Order: sequence, then structure tokens, then C-alpha cells
Amino acid sequence: MTLADITRPAVLAAIAEFDRLGRDEFLRLAGFGRSKLYYLEYQGRLYDSKAIVGYAHGQSTGTPLVSEDFSGGDKTVVPRLTALGFDVRYMRNPDWTRDEIILACALVEANGWRQLDAADQRVKELSELLQSPAIHPVDQRGPEFRNAAGVGRKTADIATAHPQYLGKKTNGNRLDREVLDDFIARPAEMHAVAAAIRTALAADEPPTAGPDPDVPDPTADEGGVLLRLHLRRERDPKIRRAKIADAKRHGLAIACEICGFDFAKTYGVRGTDYIECHHRTPLHVTGPTKTRLADLALICSNCHRMIHRTKPWLTVEELQSVMQRS
Repeated sequence: MTLADITRPAVLAAIAEFDRLGRDEFLRLAGFGRSKLYYLEYQGRLYDSKAIVGYAHGQSTGTPLVSEDFSGGDKTVVPRLTALGFDVRYMRNPDWTRDEIILACALVEANGWRQLDAADQRVKELSELLQSPAIHPVDQRGPEFRNAAGVGRKTADIATAHPQYLGKKTNGNRLDREVLDDFIARPAEMHAVAAAIRTALAADEPPTAGPDPDVPDPTADEGGVLLRLHLRRERDPKIRRAKIADAKRHGLAIACEICGFDFAKTYGVRGTDYIECHHRTPLHVTGPTKTRLADLALICSNCHRMIHRTKPWLTVEELQSVMQRS
């Protein structure tokens, strides 16, 4: 077998046939499974690279190639497509995050700790929800990203990891079991987390703020999506300005509500009105909601970091108690 005979027009003919038949039918007729790593990208669409090359070989030579004719795509298919002027992308679907597994586990728990089939409407709805860019950027996904079949398989991983399951277990991972254990130990809390994550994703408002460098575990029970949304809201300058203005109207000093530190007293004009804003109640408790000024506390940078440093996060009052005992 040689791929040197494949021409660019033959590849374009394969792409056109792929578009005409649809992915599943094209792969079936060409004798290929779905790509796992390498995809031909053309005019904004992704194509299974080996299947395209196999079909294109038939267009060029009269002898199509099937899956068994190929070794590693990185050493055969990728160089040939690149030589013909095409772009090939390495697209390994990202691992499931804790947020995603929490949502899948909530489905399994509601189904009596039994797995759900890909055809189940609840699985289809979760598959659509997980397409939100709030967890994984769109440009880091393959065509099968969190499709219904993949979501169904994840529910099987969770269901077979349950302590009362007596059959053969699937190839789940440590995080599946951790989330499962949390649901068994704290069902009400975990359902609240799941509901808050669903609401955040359904809002279709990707929280772009990255994790705080002083929050060591972005997969805390609040959830990665909720953590980013929480931090984003705390950094919203409009919220901070409104809280400072409200404090001034009530004759309060712009100082830390926990330790009393006043930036203006220490740094002069440079520190005037400098303070950070903190949401008193985490989003996994409230769910995404409209922020009220009463929900906020004005605190210094040090106290803010100490609140967020461990999970569960301390409340303003708890950190005050810690300082009083020190």
C-alpha cells in the first residue's frame, strides 16, 4: 500500500461524498470506525482522516483502502494529507470533569442507580447541555464530544461502580467513584450542586474567569463551572462599585469586614476605595442568581484568600472566629 498516489481532487471527492451521505453512512460504506485522534479540517468541518484517505485512494487508483490497511495515522495519513495542502487536527476528547460527572451521577441516582441508554430522552438532554462552552472550549472537541452514546457509557461507569452492583464493572475512573460516594453520603447537597451546575450551563453564559491561584482545588464541591462563575462575579467592577457606594451611604468605612484593614489608612490616596468583594454564600447553595448588595461583604485581599483557601469555604463569620482565636 502506498498513499503517494492519492491526489488532492480525490480527497475533495471523498469530502463531498462524506457530506452527501453523512458521517455514519460514509464510514459504514468505506469500512472504517470513527476517528479517535486525527481529523481532516476543511471549511470549518471535521472529517475522519483515515476514512477520507481510504476512499480517496479508491478514487485515485481504483482500489479503496479499509481500516486494516493502515498503521498509525500520525505516520501515514497525516503526512500525506498535509503534503496535499490540507489541515489535520489532533482532537482527543477531553476527560470528563467533576461537574460533568456530577450531572451524569444525578441522572443515575434518579434512575434507581441503573445506567441509562443512549436513546433515553434524559441522556439526550444532558448531551445537549454538555455542549456548553463553559466547561470545554469548542475548539478542543472532536465530533463525538459528549454525544448521547458517550453520556450513556458514563452512566454505565457510575452505575456499575455502585457498592450494591454485583455484575461486571465497566472501565470507570477514580473520579466517577468519588462523585458516586459523595452522592451516597450527601445526596441533598450533591443534588443542589447538580441543579446549580445545570442552571449555570443552561444560561449559556460561559464564565471566563480562570481559577484563583490561591484556590488550590478548582474541582471543589462547588464545581469548576460554579467556582469560575463565583470568582467572575466577585471581580465584576460594577458590583464592587455598587457595594462601596452603599457602604458610604450608610456611613461605613471602606475597610475589611473581617479584620478591619483599611487600605486608605495604610497607603494614603493610593489605597482610597480599594477593597475586594466577596459573595457570602457559594453558588452551589444559592444556584446562579441575581446578586443583591446584602449578599456581598467587603474584605481585604488577605482575608479573601483565606476564605477561599480550603474547602468548604469559610464564611465571613467563621474567619472572624479564626482570627479571634489566634
